[in-house]
Amino acid sequence: MSRDRLILIALLVAIGAAWGITQPFAKIAVSEGYRHFGIIFWQFVLGGALLALINRLRGRRLPREARHVALYAIIALIGTLLPNSASYTAAIHLPSGILSIVLSLVPMMAFPVALALGMDRFSAMRFTGLLLGFVAILMIALPQTSLPDPAMVWWLPMALVAPAFYAVEGNFVARFGTEGLDPVQVLLGASLVGAALAAPLAVMTGQWISPMPPWGGPDLAILGSSVAHALAYAGYVWMVGRAGAVFAAQVSYLVTAFGILWAWLLLGETYSGWVWGAIAVMFSGLFLVQPRPAAPARVPA
Repeated sequence: MSRDRLILIALLVAIGAAWGITQPFAKIAVSEGYRHFGIIFWQFVLGGALLALINRLRGRRLPREARHVALYAIIALIGTLLPNSASYTAAIHLPSGILSIVLSLVPMMAFPVALALGMDRFSAMRFTGLLLGFVAILMIALPQTSLPDPAMVWWLPMALVAPAFYAVEGNFVARFGTEGLDPVQVLLGASLVGAALAAPLAVMTGQWISPMPPWGGPDLAILGSSVAHALAYAGYVWMVGRAGAVFAAQVSYLVTAFGILWAWLLLGETYSGWVWGAIAVMFSGLFLVQPRPAAPARVPA
């Protein structure tokens, strides 16, 4: 194996590890009373600051025309504000590893959305992958011994909101484009608009988080999650350009695997045999819905 190939694989693993740790960080962030709008505001601000630095180093500007601002607002809503509100709410009640497994449904949910929009053709293989994804969810939801507390099953629908929105986001970008902007510019603009939307929501709902010290574990988790997500996303965009979408798409497996590993290391989570079986089924479904070299893949913003 060539040295360049080894470097790309190592970077792909690093991206998966960074993205995977955001779920345990979410669990820590809500562990002492912080709630979604307050967390999301600081996620926008901190991630946006890092993306602004990356964008500046690349010598790019951030367009501010009306059509660009409208795009930023849509991406902020369907890509972060709405799905993350559901994720942080679900994180209060569900194990972090379960959230990582559920997020693996994004490419599976994207398939029926693409079919509905007329952007893809039916594929028996990808449809089978979609079915396997939902079989995995049933393996978590139905057996009485799959979750630490059977009552947790009622929060699984809330966890499914996030991958549904991410699937819509990816198809929206593939269908309507990004107004000539690259993904880092889009995410930076969405962070700025999203922060403006999240701030009044956080204040009005009593979820505002003061930036003043002392800082505890939840505060550090918000910082870590914001930085990890921005770096992982920027790294993923670079990886698509350097190695292609098919190679970069393999990060889906790593995000789930590292999400479970980080949950075990940081939170001490353990899982039943049903959950491990669901992971195996989910990975099988991911394999079937991954883009193939013959079909050009689009990168969601």
